[in-house]
Amino acid sequence: MARTGVRIPSLLALSAALFLTAACGGGTASDAASGTASGGPAASGGAAKKDRPVVVVTTTWEGAFARAAGAEDVTVIVPQSVRHAPDYDPKPSDLAAVAKADFVLYAPFEPYAAKIKEAAGSRAELVEVNLDNDPDKVNAEVAKLGALFGTEEAAARWKTGFDTEYAKLNTELRAAWPGGTAPSVVTQVFTAWAAKLAGATTVGTFGPEAVTPAQLAALSAKKPALVLDNAHMSTGTVLPDSGARQLKIVNYPGDDLDLLPVYRNAAAELKKGAAAP
Repeated sequence: MARTGVRIPSLLALSAALFLTAACGGGTASDAASGTASGGPAASGGAAKKDRPVVVVTTTWEGAFARAAGAEDVTVIVPQSVRHAPDYDPKPSDLAAVAKADFVLYAPFEPYAAKIKEAAGSRAELVEVNLDNDPDKVNAEVAKLGALFGTEEAAARWKTGFDTEYAKLNTELRAAWPGGTAPSVVTQVFTAWAAKLAGATTVGTFGPEAVTPAQLAALSAKKPALVLDNAHMSTGTVLPDSGARQLKIVNYPGDDLDLLPVYRNAAAELKKGAAAP
């Protein structure tokens, strides 16, 4: 999925772009200059405190992981309004913000990862994040980041709350299925975590490319009750005329960088499938 690298302007040019954008009221650049977390609270006095790391992340997904791990000063490069984050082309002001970070979080599948690496320079520590909402992987990533940031206690507190909320949602979903029997599902490869949350039986996966005629026949033959589509990479109706109900699962958190609503929203969507005739 990676694109070919594009030469990055010099940091001098980037700093100039940052100044001009900020002067014109550009959102991302002004956020970076003031130390404001995208969608989150601003640092006191407009600058990061020395006792906490300055973290720049590519998307709200990495941002939510960082916030869960205890980071407070978090700047997001890709606006949450961008439906398919890998399509975003970082602006010079975005890359200037990266150069000021203590830690830069990115996912390897993001096509602009090469730009991020080059812009970070030698000061920032680049951290590759495994973006997956599977609870075991989330806990592992949050613990890793907490150790890097020196915020282990905050990360441990978040884990306790997360585990409690996840168990609650899982119990509610299992109780919602008619007769107490979880449905069989076909899921997009990046939404398999939602099937696990539901206690459902996954009989097939698809994507991220569109389903081929051969895949359509094979998946339809599994007779799934539900299809869990990825709202950020949807290719339309996956199994038409199969009788399966298609649900949209959202992976990315909102601007508040809170990961828990992702699970609550998925549970609400899955309950629609349970209520279907």
